[in-house]
Amino acid sequence: MRTERNHIDLATLIAVLVLMVLSLGVVYSASSTWALLKSGSSEKLLGSHALKVLLSFAMIFVFMQIDYRKYRKLTKPALIGAVLLLLVTLALGGEVKGATRWLRFGGFGLQPSEFAKYALIFHLCFLLAEKRDRIGDFKTGFMPMMIWIGSVSLLVLLQPNFSNGAMIFVISLIMLFVGRAKPSHIGLTFAALVPPLIIYMMSAEYRMKRILGFFGSGSDNGGHANYQLWQGIIGFGNGGIFGLGPGQSQQRELFLPESYGDFVFSIVGEEYGLIGTIFILALFLIILLRGMKIAKSAHDDFGRYLAVGITVSIALYALINAGVTLGILPTTGLPMPFVSYGGSAMLFSSIAVGVLLNISSQTDMHPRLPKGAGSMRPLEPTPAVGKVY
Repeated sequence: MRTERNHIDLATLIAVLVLMVLSLGVVYSASSTWALLKSGSSEKLLGSHALKVLLSFAMIFVFMQIDYRKYRKLTKPALIGAVLLLLVTLALGGEVKGATRWLRFGGFGLQPSEFAKYALIFHLCFLLAEKRDRIGDFKTGFMPMMIWIGSVSLLVLLQPNFSNGAMIFVISLIMLFVGRAKPSHIGLTFAALVPPLIIYMMSAEYRMKRILGFFGSGSDNGGHANYQLWQGIIGFGNGGIFGLGPGQSQQRELFLPESYGDFVFSIVGEEYGLIGTIFILALFLIILLRGMKIAKSAHDDFGRYLAVGITVSIALYALINAGVTLGILPTTGLPMPFVSYGGSAMLFSSIAVGVLLNISSQTDMHPRLPKGAGSMRPLEPTPAVGKVY
């Protein structure tokens, strides 16, 4: 039976599209010098990034048309596929800077951890909706979900990719909390994993240097390990309140390594100043508030949890990235969603936003008006959009 849908949440869509459009100018400015030296063309990375933005645009509009409830039966196969991709990546993935995080197919590269993150979120939402009466039971409700969470997080950590692995784990615990898992179960799990995480962090010298440098211990090692961070902070200082202007960044001239990636927010601060950074963060705040509004308005538990998971993932990555570039948090390798250069993160985040918009279209937030009706009374909620268990 055909389901009547309401309008999508335009505020969310516009906020995401504005971030993508702004990323074109920021990435071009941040990458032009490096691209000129490496390839002889200052527009080399801009062309690649523009194609990824266009593809991401398309993914948003494709997935916003698909009924989100159809994913219920696909979450487990997708997660199993994601785990297999992570295993293949560990065995055959290309190594970059000592880490095997990418699968290469000719000229195309895929970072499976980005797919695994959303596959896990989707399956957790399905399990939380299905197990809502048993979520408090440690053996039959909590542990099966922790096995999935632990498997994905561990495989990402083994790449090694501590920042992404830790974020996947934290987002998953947030989902369990939202799904009414017992706080005691979550707390005990977190406490039990603290010692192994500390050992893991100490197992790599570069991670210890970053942490010691953040806390100011060891002027030599800390200063060298946090060179990128200090250069990023200098960029914010150069920008002041109004910024130096588009394309006028000084830190991009090889002072700030790979400034078009995880530290692109520093270039925003340098070229557009405090006003520009506040504007970017305001867009993410809109996504956060509207996403939570969509979750609150969803007609079934699966849609409600899915809206929360997608929204929290995007907002938390943006918050952590901003905190790192401002020196508030230790240096990590997390991108700024929809702004940093990179294909996998933008592509899968765009697909997730498309799903979020489809959820919004099946709430009563923006009802359609009956065709040809003279009155302004909105359509009644469709009976088919009831709770699904």
